[in-house]
Amino acid sequence: MTACAWITHADCRLHEMGAGHPECPERLDSIADHLVSTQLMPYLAPYDAPLATPEQLARAHTSLYVQEAFAAAPAEGYLHLDPDTSMNPHSLAAALRAAGAAVLGAELVARGEVKRAFCAVRPPGHHAKRAEAMGFCIFNNVAVGIRHALDELGLARVALVDFDAHHGNGSEDILANDDRVLMCSTFQRDFYPFLGDEPLGHNMVNIGLRQGADGEALRDAVVDGWLPALERFRPQLVFISAGFDGHRADEMSGLRFVEDDFRWVTREIVGVAERHCEGRVVSCLEGGYHLFHLARSAACHVRELADLG
Repeated sequence: MTACAWITHADCRLHEMGAGHPECPERLDSIADHLVSTQLMPYLAPYDAPLATPEQLARAHTSLYVQEAFAAAPAEGYLHLDPDTSMNPHSLAAALRAAGAAVLGAELVARGEVKRAFCAVRPPGHHAKRAEAMGFCIFNNVAVGIRHALDELGLARVALVDFDAHHGNGSEDILANDDRVLMCSTFQRDFYPFLGDEPLGHNMVNIGLRQGADGEALRDAVVDGWLPALERFRPQLVFISAGFDGHRADEMSGLRFVEDDFRWVTREIVGVAERHCEGRVVSCLEGGYHLFHLARSAACHVRELADLG
């Protein structure tokens, strides 16, 4: 069995939101180029991300929102969904591929074709709420994948781990109080989207970190907060919202993580998966905007997913 799938699609590079926008196509190029140059790519099994179907999207979003998102896609130019998020003529296809990647990842690991999957996709998803685009996100990729695993693949317990610098408020909005899901997250407190300190459901383990928090603070949050909850939950599959904007060089947050912190947290998540679900993990790219350190942080993450650490 190949240890890790690499799921992406060229459509994800065609979505862009204007000159100078930090959530840019070059993010995917930087990761892929670094994996090639460091000779990691040959260890990954490549897959094209399919288009998510309206039915799959509607497990995480309202049917009305899905219809509105399809109708909003512009024939030319840009259409703004919120102050930070817009669509160009290619954005709908990219968003469908991003959500479809999470669905395919769940299917691949559930069938045993691969042990883990990394979805190198954009737009990201963890801010997208049931009925609202937000924070660069159109569809909530991980929530679509999780609900597919639960509703279609027959799993009973799926965990979501989110280490993006910004709280995954959309994922929490969709998954709160779903007893089949445990969501564990760390994020910078008092920072966009200014949510997370008060969990919306009993199945949320939200740990806010102060501005300037470093890898030691991350380790404390994981060891003291996440791991005991994950061990009690005994997930049958683990999803990751993999955001690398907590790196100390990334101007999109005030956290002080370094590449080795992303390596360590990935190793801990993989360890939980090995103990409870034969190592099954699906990771979806979220944030990370300093291209040089995004590429290297993501490579540390992928190396652990592929058992190359």
